[in-house]
Amino acid sequence: MSLSLPPTYVEGHNLLKDKRVIVTAAAGTGIGFSVAKRCLEEGASVLISDIHEGRLKDSAVRLEKETGVQPATSLCNVTSQEDVDRLFVTAAQIFGETDVVINNAGLGGTADLIDMTDDQWHVVLDVTLNGTFRMTRAAMQTMQGRGGVIVNNASVLGWRAQKGQAHYAAAKAGVMALTRCAGVEGAELGIRVNAVAPSLAMHPFLAKVTTEELLTELTAKEAYGRAAEVWEVANVMVFLASDYSSYMTGETVSVSSQRA
Repeated sequence: MSLSLPPTYVEGHNLLKDKRVIVTAAAGTGIGFSVAKRCLEEGASVLISDIHEGRLKDSAVRLEKETGVQPATSLCNVTSQEDVDRLFVTAAQIFGETDVVINNAGLGGTADLIDMTDDQWHVVLDVTLNGTFRMTRAAMQTMQGRGGVIVNNASVLGWRAQKGQAHYAAAKAGVMALTRCAGVEGAELGIRVNAVAPSLAMHPFLAKVTTEELLTELTAKEAYGRAAEVWEVANVMVFLASDYSSYMTGETVSVSSQRA
């Protein structure tokens, strides 16, 4: 089998059987939707959230159609503490307790630092880093005393430089640092906190907001000569959410085939 070809989809193995999972930014076609689907396929009960009401409802319908299981839904803007609090109240009403929180919400953009406005900087940091902080804090407050798992979505740009990505790279580096510190603190509470750092995972929204030239350039850096399927990233998130990663906390796992 050539690793340059799209792989065969991996079937579920009940890795999250009876787990109760929240996934943020799960509407649409990206990693959030894919990890919600994988969680359902792995036996979890799932609550998906997003800022877009119409897309959230559509995603819930698609997830039920594709998995045979209907996820719960809740609108949530992770830049709002009120929304974050409401999300966990909703989860408590539906689940009783939450076992896993997957923080997928993030916002990108392209702007050279010399031209970047304060607003461009702040909006990316507020969604991507501050939103992950708010969700992680609320999850730890909810899980303390009984344990749980938090999985954050970072990026290889937290380690590596890319033109026009200073705000996004800084935010994702912050997610990595937050993950390390939360992992140490969470260990005292029975809470594991880890992150994934994807390099290039292709989906329609990314193709819409990224030039074909840049996508070709980024793809050429991948050892397999292709972007990851979003579910390949989701698989690693499921591993981190599962008991198979029981000794891991504070870690960021690169989901990448890049040579350097």
